Amino acid sequence: MWERFSYYGMRGLLVLYLTQHFLFSDEKSSIMYGAYTALVYVMTIIGGTLADRYLGQRKAVTFGAILLCLGHFGMAFEGSGSKEYVVTGGSEIEIEIQHEGRGDQRQLFVDMDGETRRIVFEQGSGDLQILESADDAKEPTAAVYQQIAKDAYTTRIEQQELYTNILFLSLAFIIAGVGYLKANISTIVGAIYEFDDPRRDSGFSLFYMGINLGSLLSSLSCGIIGILWGWKYGFGLAGIGMLAGLLVFLWGQKYLDGKAEPPNPEALKQSFLGPINVEMACYLAGALVIGVAMLLVMNAEVIPDWFVGSLGIAIFVGLVGYSFVQLQGTERKRMFAAIYFVLAQIPFWALFEQAGSSLTLFTDRLVDKEMLGINVPTPVFQFLNAGYIVIFAPIFAWMWIALSKRKMEPSTPVKFAIGVFLAGLGFLSLVGGIGMSGAGMTAVGFIFLIYWVHTMGELMVSPVGLSAVTKLAPARVVGMTMGAWFLYSGLSNYLAGVIARTTGAETIGGQITDVAAAKATYVSVYANVGYVAMGIGVFMLLISPIIKSWMKGSELPAESSMVSDEMF
Repeated sequence: MWERFSYYGMRGLLVLYLTQHFLFSDEKSSIMYGAYTALVYVMTIIGGTLADRYLGQRKAVTFGAILLCLGHFGMAFEGSGSKEYVVTGGSEIEIEIQHEGRGDQRQLFVDMDGETRRIVFEQGSGDLQILESADDAKEPTAAVYQQIAKDAYTTRIEQQELYTNILFLSLAFIIAGVGYLKANISTIVGAIYEFDDPRRDSGFSLFYMGINLGSLLSSLSCGIIGILWGWKYGFGLAGIGMLAGLLVFLWGQKYLDGKAEPPNPEALKQSFLGPINVEMACYLAGALVIGVAMLLVMNAEVIPDWFVGSLGIAIFVGLVGYSFVQLQGTERKRMFAAIYFVLAQIPFWALFEQAGSSLTLFTDRLVDKEMLGINVPTPVFQFLNAGYIVIFAPIFAWMWIALSKRKMEPSTPVKFAIGVFLAGLGFLSLVGGIGMSGAGMTAVGFIFLIYWVHTMGELMVSPVGLSAVTKLAPARVVGMTMGAWFLYSGLSNYLAGVIARTTGAETIGGQITDVAAAKATYVSVYANVGYVAMGIGVFMLLISPIIKSWMKGSELPAESSMVSDEMF
């Protein structure tokens, strides 16, 4: 719960922080976010492998939690923020823009002719307007003091290099920390119970609810504090949550009964390289992960999309080639089914993970978030997913059991197809809301709607995905298949960043200069990805009988529907 509290607390603020405090463009912020979330998944392969072979889960989780604490607390060192200057074309007059507030409360000002004046943008043209006064009303009424045409000025940004590097380093620490913790914490929960222990499903259900409780609480607390009081306080609270998680884990280790210890404690003491023993080498591998992750996040925009796509294709070819060469008969068909589910997750997560990037920016800038007289901070809306899961997961679990008794429960391939279809349908519902809003702000009800539709899709995909893969893959390659699952989860998150990048709007000081153009871009991108995902969902439904035949009776029991991929 505490680890997810820290992760989602930081996640809800991150893209807003990048665009408003450091003044990264929408495009750079989105691809950085995509690279960050992708690496979080990919690095679990390293952490899981080191734990299985050398460290054991207890040591790996403890080390990962320490790295996470350092990363989250590092996010609280923000500096004074980047500065942006407007440079007029003809006279080369440079105006420093001052910004106050966070989220949609953000306002821009300049000092001109001895007075502080408010900056706004003329809708439709994007021209920069300097008002006569520092009119800080939500809808300013002051007269225009000076207007600069959109094509008559450029902008220049000065970033604080020290704090920018602290940001990248902190994200790298979090990536490495999750890499050591994420895959291993669920392994510990599974190790506590014997395979046929009747308490096993209940234990995982408690674990699952704790995950979503942490997500829900952090969205409300870190999100509100970060927007209303300051970025560093929101990130600092996320760090306190991670520290609480570490302390709880250290205190509770006595209850593990030795189930998460190293497979060979003596091997850890053996020399790896000179005075460095095997255990120390495992920890130093974390430093290598941090260095690589920092470089990749810093330079995310220069990583060619074709490289990421080629990596996915190469792994797919390798998995299929292995199946043809090393497997045969029923075993080969089941492996094909496992590969199908590994790939089938991609369109769903690529759309679902817009929640932390493009959908966050859309909600902040183009949605009327006033509810019951209160302007709700943007990060708070990310609690909807966890809240819906807490409400609807037990209903889905009951529904699958009831349908199973009547022999009407959809097969796993059908559930996956419906989940992908719903991911696309969610975005089309939001496109409808944007159209209904006309030139005004989109009604907040459509944000509730898209999160609900996406959560219904998640409950179709997430609870059975990894369980199906691990059950279908032959025992001798389960580890390899799980690694492929995490790798493709990472590629899905990177693809989410690529999609979010296409929604980028022109901004100054983190504010949109042309609302109409931004809305048109969102409508175009969201409609396209929505139709594509729904088409993929229909295709998956059509081929679901083939996938089911490959599974050969390996359908999961309904009770497994309470187990989420997130816990892995």
